Amino acid sequence: MPVIARTLDEALESIADGAMLAVPRESSGVPMAATRALIRRGVKNLHLVALPTSTLQADLLIGAGCIATLETSAVSLGEFGQAPRFTAAILGGTIRMLDATCPALHAQFQAAEKGVPFMPLRGLIGSDVLAHRLDWKVVDNPFGDNDPIVLLPALKPDVALFHAPLADRFGNVFVGTQRELIAMAHAAAKTIVTAEKLHDGDLLRDPVLAAGSLPGFYVEAIAVEPRGAWPLPLPDHYGIDAAHMTEYARLAATAEGFAEYLDTYVYEKRAA
Repeated sequence: MPVIARTLDEALESIADGAMLAVPRESSGVPMAATRALIRRGVKNLHLVALPTSTLQADLLIGAGCIATLETSAVSLGEFGQAPRFTAAILGGTIRMLDATCPALHAQFQAAEKGVPFMPLRGLIGSDVLAHRLDWKVVDNPFGDNDPIVLLPALKPDVALFHAPLADRFGNVFVGTQRELIAMAHAAAKTIVTAEKLHDGDLLRDPVLAAGSLPGFYVEAIAVEPRGAWPLPLPDHYGIDAAHMTEYARLAATAEGFAEYLDTYVYEKRAA
Protein backbone atom coordinates (compact mmCIF):
# COMPACT_ATOMS: atom_id res chain seq x y z
CA MET A 1 0.00 0.00 0.00
CA PRO A 2 1.47 3.40 -0.94
CA VAL A 3 2.26 5.83 1.85
CA ILE A 4 0.29 9.06 2.09
CA ALA A 5 3.20 11.05 3.45
CA ARG A 6 2.82 13.48 6.32
CA THR A 7 5.33 15.82 4.68
CA LEU A 8 6.82 16.35 1.26
CA ASP A 9 10.30 15.55 2.59
CA GLU A 10 9.02 12.22 3.90
CA ALA A 11 7.63 11.33 0.46
CA LEU A 12 10.97 12.12 -1.20
CA GLU A 13 13.17 10.14 1.21
CA SER A 14 13.87 7.33 -1.25
CA ILE A 15 15.38 9.65 -3.89
CA ALA A 16 19.04 9.05 -3.10
CA ASP A 17 22.16 10.80 -4.35
CA GLY A 18 23.13 9.33 -7.72
CA ALA A 19 19.62 8.10 -8.56
CA MET A 20 18.22 8.04 -12.07
CA LEU A 21 15.19 10.30 -11.75
CA ALA A 22 12.50 10.52 -14.45
CA VAL A 23 10.35 13.64 -14.71
CA PRO A 24 7.75 14.81 -17.25
CA ARG A 25 7.51 17.70 -19.70
CA GLU A 26 6.18 21.08 -18.63
CA SER A 27 2.58 20.47 -19.66
CA SER A 28 2.21 17.07 -17.98
CA GLY A 29 2.51 17.95 -14.30
CA VAL A 30 6.01 18.96 -13.22
CA PRO A 31 6.59 18.47 -9.46
CA MET A 32 8.09 21.89 -8.73
CA ALA A 33 7.38 21.86 -4.98
CA ALA A 34 9.21 18.53 -4.83
CA THR A 35 12.05 19.94 -6.94
CA ARG A 36 12.55 22.79 -4.49
CA ALA A 37 12.48 20.31 -1.59
CA LEU A 38 15.19 18.19 -3.23
CA ILE A 39 17.37 21.26 -3.70
CA ARG A 40 16.89 22.23 -0.05
CA ARG A 41 17.93 18.71 0.95
CA GLY A 42 21.09 19.03 -1.15
CA VAL A 43 20.58 15.98 -3.38
CA LYS A 44 23.61 15.35 -5.64
CA ASN A 45 24.74 13.49 -8.75
CA LEU A 46 21.29 12.79 -10.15
CA HIS A 47 20.87 11.29 -13.61
CA LEU A 48 17.85 13.32 -14.67
CA VAL A 49 15.74 11.94 -17.52
CA ALA A 50 13.18 14.48 -18.74
CA LEU A 51 10.49 12.81 -20.85
CA PRO A 52 10.93 14.20 -23.42
CA THR A 53 11.87 17.84 -22.62
CA SER A 54 12.27 20.15 -19.64
CA THR A 55 12.16 23.83 -18.75
CA LEU A 56 12.49 25.45 -15.33
CA GLN A 57 12.82 22.18 -13.43
CA ALA A 58 16.01 20.98 -15.13
CA ASP A 59 17.46 24.49 -15.13
CA LEU A 60 16.91 24.84 -11.37
CA LEU A 61 18.39 21.44 -10.55
CA ILE A 62 21.42 22.05 -12.75
CA GLY A 63 22.05 25.50 -11.31
CA ALA A 64 21.75 24.14 -7.77
CA GLY A 65 24.39 21.50 -8.47
CA CYS A 66 22.07 18.50 -8.22
CA ILE A 67 22.66 17.01 -11.68
CA ALA A 68 25.58 14.92 -12.93
CA THR A 69 23.90 13.61 -16.10
CA LEU A 70 21.01 15.03 -18.09
CA GLU A 71 19.19 12.90 -20.65
CA THR A 72 16.53 14.68 -22.69
CA SER A 73 15.78 16.11 -26.12
CA ALA A 74 15.56 19.81 -25.19
CA VAL A 75 15.80 22.29 -22.32
CA SER A 76 14.60 25.86 -22.68
CA LEU A 77 12.30 28.36 -21.03
CA GLY A 78 10.19 28.59 -24.17
CA GLU A 79 8.82 32.07 -24.70
CA PHE A 80 10.90 33.27 -21.74
CA GLY A 81 14.18 32.50 -23.49
CA GLN A 82 17.05 30.08 -23.11
CA ALA A 83 17.52 28.01 -19.97
CA PRO A 84 20.47 29.98 -18.56
CA ARG A 85 21.88 27.52 -16.02
CA PHE A 86 21.59 24.64 -18.51
CA THR A 87 23.38 26.75 -21.13
CA ALA A 88 26.14 27.68 -18.69
CA ALA A 89 26.59 24.03 -17.68
CA ILE A 90 26.88 22.85 -21.28
CA LEU A 91 29.33 25.59 -22.20
CA GLY A 92 31.32 24.95 -19.04
CA GLY A 93 31.24 21.17 -19.34
CA THR A 94 29.99 20.73 -15.79
CA ILE A 95 27.33 18.12 -16.59
CA ARG A 96 27.25 15.05 -18.82
CA MET A 97 24.70 15.53 -21.59
CA LEU A 98 22.99 12.60 -23.30
CA ASP A 99 21.25 14.05 -26.33
CA ALA A 100 18.06 12.26 -27.30
CA THR A 101 14.95 12.78 -29.39
CA CYS A 102 11.34 12.77 -28.24
CA PRO A 103 10.43 9.52 -30.06
CA ALA A 104 13.63 7.85 -28.81
CA LEU A 105 12.93 8.61 -25.17
CA HIS A 106 9.33 7.44 -25.41
CA ALA A 107 10.53 4.23 -27.08
CA GLN A 108 13.08 3.61 -24.33
CA PHE A 109 10.46 4.00 -21.62
CA GLN A 110 8.12 1.72 -23.57
CA ALA A 111 10.83 -0.93 -23.66
CA ALA A 112 11.18 -0.85 -19.88
CA GLU A 113 7.40 -0.79 -19.52
CA LYS A 114 7.13 -3.96 -21.61
CA GLY A 115 10.03 -5.68 -19.85
CA VAL A 116 12.16 -6.00 -22.99
CA PRO A 117 15.83 -4.95 -23.24
CA PHE A 118 15.46 -2.61 -26.20
CA MET A 119 13.06 -1.00 -28.63
CA PRO A 120 13.68 -0.51 -32.38
CA LEU A 121 13.22 2.91 -33.97
CA ARG A 122 13.77 3.90 -37.58
CA GLY A 123 13.67 7.70 -37.63
CA LEU A 124 17.16 8.20 -36.20
CA ILE A 125 18.92 6.79 -39.27
CA GLY A 126 20.99 9.52 -40.91
CA SER A 127 20.94 11.89 -37.92
CA ASP A 128 23.98 13.32 -36.13
CA VAL A 129 22.54 12.20 -32.79
CA LEU A 130 23.69 8.64 -33.42
CA ALA A 131 27.33 9.72 -33.56
CA HIS A 132 27.15 10.79 -29.92
CA ARG A 133 25.09 7.92 -28.51
CA LEU A 134 27.31 4.85 -28.45
CA ASP A 135 24.64 3.03 -26.44
CA TRP A 136 22.27 3.22 -29.43
CA LYS A 137 23.04 0.41 -31.87
CA VAL A 138 22.37 0.33 -35.61
CA VAL A 139 21.74 -3.23 -36.82
CA ASP A 140 20.42 -4.88 -39.94
CA ASN A 141 16.76 -5.76 -39.85
CA PRO A 142 16.79 -9.58 -39.51
CA PHE A 143 13.55 -9.72 -41.54
CA GLY A 144 14.76 -7.60 -44.46
CA ASP A 145 17.71 -6.95 -46.76
CA ASN A 146 19.83 -3.80 -46.44
CA ASP A 147 17.33 -2.32 -44.00
CA PRO A 148 19.12 -0.74 -40.99
CA ILE A 149 17.26 -0.10 -37.77
CA VAL A 150 18.30 1.53 -34.46
CA LEU A 151 18.01 -0.42 -31.21
CA LEU A 152 17.49 1.75 -28.13
CA PRO A 153 18.17 0.30 -24.65
CA ALA A 154 15.32 0.26 -22.16
CA LEU A 155 15.35 3.16 -19.69
CA LYS A 156 14.63 1.94 -16.17
CA PRO A 157 14.69 4.89 -13.78
CA ASP A 158 15.15 4.39 -10.06
CA VAL A 159 12.33 6.85 -9.42
CA ALA A 160 9.61 8.51 -11.48
CA LEU A 161 8.42 11.79 -9.97
CA PHE A 162 5.45 13.86 -11.12
CA HIS A 163 2.60 16.11 -9.97
CA ALA A 164 -1.03 15.12 -10.51
CA PRO A 165 -4.39 16.78 -9.91
CA LEU A 166 -5.84 14.01 -7.76
CA ALA A 167 -4.94 10.94 -5.70
CA ASP A 168 -6.88 8.78 -3.29
CA ARG A 169 -6.09 7.07 0.00
CA PHE A 170 -5.53 3.76 -1.80
CA GLY A 171 -2.61 5.29 -3.70
CA ASN A 172 -4.39 5.53 -7.05
CA VAL A 173 -3.49 8.67 -8.99
CA PHE A 174 -5.57 10.46 -11.62
CA VAL A 175 -3.40 11.58 -14.56
CA GLY A 176 -6.17 12.21 -17.09
CA THR A 177 -4.89 12.43 -20.66
CA GLN A 178 -1.22 12.65 -19.64
CA ARG A 179 -0.60 9.03 -20.55
CA GLU A 180 3.20 9.30 -20.59
CA LEU A 181 3.02 9.54 -16.79
CA ILE A 182 1.68 6.00 -16.73
CA ALA A 183 4.54 4.81 -18.96
CA MET A 184 7.00 6.50 -16.59
CA ALA A 185 5.47 4.71 -13.60
CA HIS A 186 5.49 1.37 -15.39
CA ALA A 187 9.16 1.77 -16.32
CA ALA A 188 10.50 3.01 -12.98
CA ALA A 189 11.42 0.96 -9.94
CA LYS A 190 9.50 3.42 -7.75
CA THR A 191 7.02 6.23 -8.38
CA ILE A 192 6.53 9.23 -6.11
CA VAL A 193 3.65 11.61 -6.71
CA THR A 194 2.64 15.00 -5.43
CA ALA A 195 -1.06 15.77 -5.82
CA GLU A 196 -3.26 18.83 -5.59
CA LYS A 197 -5.71 17.04 -3.29
CA LEU A 198 -6.97 13.69 -2.04
CA HIS A 199 -10.11 12.16 -3.51
CA ASP A 200 -12.64 10.89 -0.96
CA GLY A 201 -13.42 7.66 -2.80
CA ASP A 202 -11.62 5.02 -4.85
CA LEU A 203 -10.55 6.42 -8.23
CA LEU A 204 -10.52 2.96 -9.81
CA ARG A 205 -14.18 2.46 -8.90
CA ASP A 206 -15.27 5.75 -10.41
CA PRO A 207 -16.56 5.12 -13.98
CA VAL A 208 -15.54 8.64 -15.04
CA LEU A 209 -12.06 8.77 -13.50
CA ALA A 210 -10.89 5.14 -13.60
CA ALA A 211 -9.69 5.14 -17.22
CA GLY A 212 -7.37 8.07 -16.53
CA SER A 213 -5.97 6.72 -13.27
CA LEU A 214 -2.69 5.01 -12.38
CA PRO A 215 -3.28 2.07 -10.00
CA GLY A 216 -1.76 2.45 -6.56
CA PHE A 217 0.43 -0.64 -6.76
CA TYR A 218 2.77 1.37 -9.02
CA VAL A 219 3.06 4.18 -6.47
CA GLU A 220 5.40 4.23 -3.48
CA ALA A 221 4.47 7.55 -1.86
CA ILE A 222 2.09 10.48 -2.29
CA ALA A 223 2.34 13.95 -0.80
CA VAL A 224 -0.52 16.43 -0.98
CA GLU A 225 0.88 19.70 -2.34
CA PRO A 226 -1.71 22.25 -3.54
CA ARG A 227 -0.29 24.20 -6.48
CA GLY A 228 2.62 21.77 -6.47
CA ALA A 229 3.51 22.52 -10.09
CA TRP A 230 3.84 26.30 -9.54
CA PRO A 231 5.16 28.37 -11.27
CA LEU A 232 4.64 25.89 -14.11
CA PRO A 233 1.13 24.96 -15.26
CA LEU A 234 -1.07 22.03 -14.36
CA PRO A 235 -3.38 21.21 -17.28
CA ASP A 236 -7.04 22.13 -16.68
CA HIS A 237 -6.20 23.56 -13.24
CA TYR A 238 -3.91 26.59 -13.54
CA GLY A 239 -1.63 28.19 -16.06
CA ILE A 240 1.99 29.24 -16.03
CA ASP A 241 3.01 32.16 -13.82
CA ALA A 242 4.43 34.35 -16.57
CA ALA A 243 5.59 37.12 -14.23
CA HIS A 244 7.54 34.64 -12.12
CA MET A 245 9.11 33.00 -15.17
CA THR A 246 10.18 36.40 -16.47
CA GLU A 247 11.81 37.14 -13.13
CA TYR A 248 13.55 33.75 -13.11
CA ALA A 249 14.95 34.27 -16.61
CA ARG A 250 16.30 37.67 -15.58
CA LEU A 251 17.89 36.50 -12.32
CA ALA A 252 19.24 33.17 -13.57
CA ALA A 253 21.16 34.87 -16.38
CA THR A 254 24.04 35.26 -13.91
CA ALA A 255 25.38 33.03 -11.16
CA GLU A 256 24.84 35.80 -8.64
CA GLY A 257 21.25 36.34 -9.74
CA PHE A 258 20.57 32.62 -9.61
CA ALA A 259 21.86 32.48 -6.04
CA GLU A 260 19.48 35.32 -5.19
CA TYR A 261 16.61 33.37 -6.75
CA LEU A 262 17.44 30.28 -4.69
CA ASP A 263 17.60 32.30 -1.50
CA THR A 264 14.25 33.94 -2.19
CA TYR A 265 12.15 31.18 -3.71
CA VAL A 266 13.76 27.90 -2.65
CA TYR A 267 15.62 28.16 0.63
CA GLU A 268 13.09 30.54 2.14
CA LYS A 269 10.32 28.09 1.11
CA ARG A 270 8.37 30.92 -0.50
CA ALA A 271 5.10 29.65 -1.99
CA ALA A 272 2.87 30.94 -4.75
